[in-house]
Amino acid sequence: MESAAKGGYVLSNLAEVVERVLGFLPTKALLRAACVCRLWRECARRTLRTRQRIAWVSALEPGPAENHALVRALAHELEKVHVLPQTVLYIADTETFSGHEECHEQKKARKRNSKETALALEKLLPKRCQVLGLVTPGIVVTPMGSSSNQPQEIEEGEAGFALLFPKIDGVKIHTFHFSKDVKNRVFDESKFAEAGLKNNPDLRVVLLFGYNSWKTGATRFLHQIVNPLNEKSIILAGGQVESFTSLTSENSHAQPGDACGVVGLAFSGAQIQSATVLLDQDVADERTAEAAMQRLKAANIPEHNTIGFMFACVGRGYRHYKTKRNMEADAFRKFFPNVPLFGFFGHGEIGCDRIVTGNFVLRECNDIKDDLLHGYTTVMTLIHLGSTKANQA
Repeated sequence: MESAAKGGYVLSNLAEVVERVLGFLPTKALLRAACVCRLWRECARRTLRTRQRIAWVSALEPGPAENHALVRALAHELEKVHVLPQTVLYIADTETFSGHEECHEQKKARKRNSKETALALEKLLPKRCQVLGLVTPGIVVTPMGSSSNQPQEIEEGEAGFALLFPKIDGVKIHTFHFSKDVKNRVFDESKFAEAGLKNNPDLRVVLLFGYNSWKTGATRFLHQIVNPLNEKSIILAGGQVESFTSLTSENSHAQPGDACGVVGLAFSGAQIQSATVLLDQDVADERTAEAAMQRLKAANIPEHNTIGFMFACVGRGYRHYKTKRNMEADAFRKFFPNVPLFGFFGHGEIGCDRIVTGNFVLRECNDIKDDLLHGYTTVMTLIHLGSTKANQA
């Protein structure tokens, strides 16, 4: 009884001990512990503020038809993650996220509804969390457990991932959405400033995703968005996706529509460093793929607290390289053994060879304004979010 009383005293009065104990808890359990008393609440807040490493949930195994693999994986893994997500980017394969309907002897398989699937994902996340969700023909994903796990190019079948960005000191991440106005052929560029994409000296990286690219006027509209943002001081990268399925923040709850447009994530902060390289059609074997990764390596972007993105044409992958699957992801892992890689196979790519370093000196492959819209290529991107106090993997 006496030892129990001493333990109770320690856990009720000594903040250092309480913080040490709470530091072992995943975020959901930590938030529950914060309800115990005022001391625990303050200790939990301090603990959360130190958790500034990106986390992710990967879904690689198909399962029961009623739920997409990413919904099941997120529901399970959110109980174990050590971050409180402030921004989430999820990407899933188009075919199984929306499902398909089969008729055979008047029997119909239940069709998944993309809105229902997106809502199920959003409900799992914190209410004030910004969520951007995309569906694409194929997925590039690093399995959970370690940033050094071998990334996988999944060109067919059920797959997806969710990147969980916590609040990071010195970094601001926000979503944006520009939809084509069928009544006005000229895009109102004042919307860039409203979205934080102009008059923002700390803007470093913009990930752009065009949707419904098959619509009339979609390519012209994408040029209207990309060209004014094509500044030497900003990394632009992304591609054409099938559609977006989620776009939520505290201020907006945009719904996917029949129009074409552009959604994305903007990363601002003086500590951010980033680089992109373009693998064009001539990159067609292991040697040339690795040469492109050497160019990315030469950017000297710090590799701790860094994430990699791969935006590839749906016509590349094993169809392009013929003899080997996972060629580009393997080449990336060879040169970046501890950087997790994520992305997709889509209908067009956005990017060029460009480097923005920590001291804001730009190096690039040419002096003319770069062409950012491509087909049958791959864009590889590194984003370094600065040093972090977090010690968890």
